[in-house]
Amino acid sequence: MLLNCYQEIHVEAGCDEAGRGCLAGPVFAAAVILPKDFYLEGLNDSKQLNHIQREKLRPIIEREALSWAVASVDHEEIDRINILNASFLAMHRAIEKLVIQPGYLVIDGNRFKAYAKIPHTCIVKGDGKFLNIAAASILAKTHRDQFMETIGVEYPQYNWQKNKGYPTVAHRTAVIEMGLSPFHRKTFNVSDPQLTISFE
Repeated sequence: MLLNCYQEIHVEAGCDEAGRGCLAGPVFAAAVILPKDFYLEGLNDSKQLNHIQREKLRPIIEREALSWAVASVDHEEIDRINILNASFLAMHRAIEKLVIQPGYLVIDGNRFKAYAKIPHTCIVKGDGKFLNIAAASILAKTHRDQFMETIGVEYPQYNWQKNKGYPTVAHRTAVIEMGLSPFHRKTFNVSDPQLTISFE
């Protein structure tokens, strides 16, 4: 069972990102502050849920969170500063947009650049351990999926409606055969489509 928060002294925001491993599109991040007594049936790491489950949970999180925000860093900025720094920047932008200023941050993963001297803790697989990080993972994922589906209408050959920019065999094959779209990350290598790659 997921815990509500990591600590109870300060107002805490959970943070997570989506899209780090993609070949195209922005990286999105979300920051979420939940009520201390918050509980939502089925809330879990977004990667453990299907599209329908995530879309069902999203409006409940957005309605019941004390504060939430989503931000992104586009493909051009990713190419300039690299995907790790872009992920940190997307989280910083999401935290900055929160209506309530958190006194503590919990970050999914093992690395983070401190933001505005707010203390933080990095938690490996935190989206499967704490509700606020799980909520952030769902918002980041669903907002990014929506973005990719929208731009995918103009570039149907890459099938972003289905793969959301992740390096599936079909996506890599399309890039090799037709080249990059304006939304592809130029610093990301497209490997042999026959190689198996896991993606979110």
